[in-house]
Amino acid sequence: MPVVSMFFGIVVRMYYDDHNPPHIHVEYQGGKVVLDFQGNVLKGELGSRTALKLVREWVDLHTVELADDWDAARQGRSIKKIDPLD
Repeated sequence: MPVVSMFFGIVVRMYYDDHNPPHIHVEYQGGKVVLDFQGNVLKGELGSRTALKLVREWVDLHTVELADDWDAARQGRSIKKIDPLD
């Protein structure tokens, strides 16, 4: 599964052949969570409220890019890396 972005030890991934709704898979220190592009938790636990807050902030900043990557992935095209949170 391609890595979309990495920041502060957080890894954001997106599957190429995944189901709707559009979402990302996030890992942090052994915790795993699936979030939609509005920052809602669909599945799992990250184990850190701070890390989840940072991911939600990142999602808010990159919603359009995430949607573009989702569309590209669904069509079998390469996804683009998205800038990390600074």
